[in-house]
Amino acid sequence: MTTADRPGRLLAISDLHVAHPENRALVEDMRPGTDEDWLIVAGDVAETVEDIRWALGLLASRFRKVIWAPGNHELWTHPDDTVTLRGAARYGHLVEMCRELGVTTPEDPYPVWEGEGGPVAVAPLFLLYDYSFLPAGCTTKEQGLAYARGTGVVCADERFLHPDPYPSREAWCRARVTGTERRLAELPDQLPTVLVNHYPLDRHPTEVLWYPEFAMWCGTRLTADWHRAHRATAMVYGHLHIPRSTRLDGVRFEEVSVGYPREWRKRPEPPGTPRVILPMEVGSGDRGTAPGSGRGRGGTR
Repeated sequence: MTTADRPGRLLAISDLHVAHPENRALVEDMRPGTDEDWLIVAGDVAETVEDIRWALGLLASRFRKVIWAPGNHELWTHPDDTVTLRGAARYGHLVEMCRELGVTTPEDPYPVWEGEGGPVAVAPLFLLYDYSFLPAGCTTKEQGLAYARGTGVVCADERFLHPDPYPSREAWCRARVTGTERRLAELPDQLPTVLVNHYPLDRHPTEVLWYPEFAMWCGTRLTADWHRAHRATAMVYGHLHIPRSTRLDGVRFEEVSVGYPREWRKRPEPPGTPRVILPMEVGSGDRGTAPGSGRGRGGTR
């Protein structure tokens, strides 16, 4: 059977980090298994616009459809990038670039997967975080940040991710949550979804972090019921660098990150292999790396 004869699949991957030569090679080797495969890319492609364009352009030339949700690294105004836009202006620039490449963004109509396991609306989201995943014993953002600084675990977003023109990252997050919830509510009542966000929509995946304080940069409590409210078949995310599948209220939460070479070299699975989201694989129950094998170290995420 040729690739043209095989049924298409909805695939997902994230945290490609192509500034690392080993990861760039993984993307160069990444190809669909069928002519009808769609690929979700759930953020952290790279830090510079040039690298983001290269990776998404290459993938868009190979897969039937590429769907992108931004991670925190794409939003950084990094000193190595010739594009110096900040905050919402940088995000808007990336959206326009993706449209030129034929890549679906959170600002576009949600495409409907009609292959096996469908119809399902695939909704890429851009929501950020609001510091509501606080460390134990902390009740405010200020307390949480002070605790994180005391442990040395501070996300590099505090230096590179600017919220302009919003007064804070949490204000930008809340604006994105409000607008996105309105859009999701406009979907047909009976249409299931695959919700795609760089961060998990519920806090439970962060419970296996080596350093729990890193959870502050991993999402918002405002979306904790979205997997139920918006009829999710699966919730696809990255960011934690702990690839695994869990279930909450019967809904699959799929962490699909590649991560850094020092991380994926330790895993038994071949690196750079997208996860099959639909059709759902037989026997695909909870799976993943051992707790503590992923993110939260050293403030570079």
